[in-house]
Amino acid sequence: MKPIRKSEVLRYLGYKKHMDISSETDQLVDECIEDLKKVIQPSMTYQRFPLIRHDGILDISGMEISSQSLSKNLENCEEVYLFAATAGIGIDRMIKRAELTNMAKAAIYQAAGAEIVECICDELNEKLAAKVKEEGYFLKPRFSPGYGDTTLELQKDFERLLHMSEIGIHLNASLLMVPSKSVTAFIGITKQKQKRQSGCASCDRLDCPARRK
Repeated sequence: MKPIRKSEVLRYLGYKKHMDISSETDQLVDECIEDLKKVIQPSMTYQRFPLIRHDGILDISGMEISSQSLSKNLENCEEVYLFAATAGIGIDRMIKRAELTNMAKAAIYQAAGAEIVECICDELNEKLAAKVKEEGYFLKPRFSPGYGDTTLELQKDFERLLHMSEIGIHLNASLLMVPSKSVTAFIGITKQKQKRQSGCASCDRLDCPARRK
């Protein structure tokens, strides 16, 4: 797995660049990251599908999607990867325990868990980018169900197409994933070289505060 970025953990906690952080908090963040390293169980699955467009609808192996934001993301794509990745249930257990005894630790576990699953996704993204590069293709920024004008109902199709239960991911009644530190996403495959993107438009982090504004 790629190295956990402490700066990202702090960002999730609401610390901005150059903002002072107490030595006690700094040390607690380090301790929490080390705690989670012991329980991480990365797992992932992905498949490549043709992308068909008809009457404004995106069709991916029977998954029919009406979404302007996803359609824009997948512009100039005739194929797409669907993937699911998780950091495992251990992080959720650590968060629940901490919520009973130490809310500061619980908050840090939440933030560090978000960064950990992002690292897992980044590693998979790089693997898939290397695969398609050999064919002369590039990858679009990943795009998760629930972002923009897409619906979480699409999670059911991810579950159907990727058999997510085989890597330990299940959907609850609200279509949220268990373990909570899990991600599903579309990644478009295109012949057009991509400019590096940053910010919310290229982000798949459903638990980021900026996504809820």
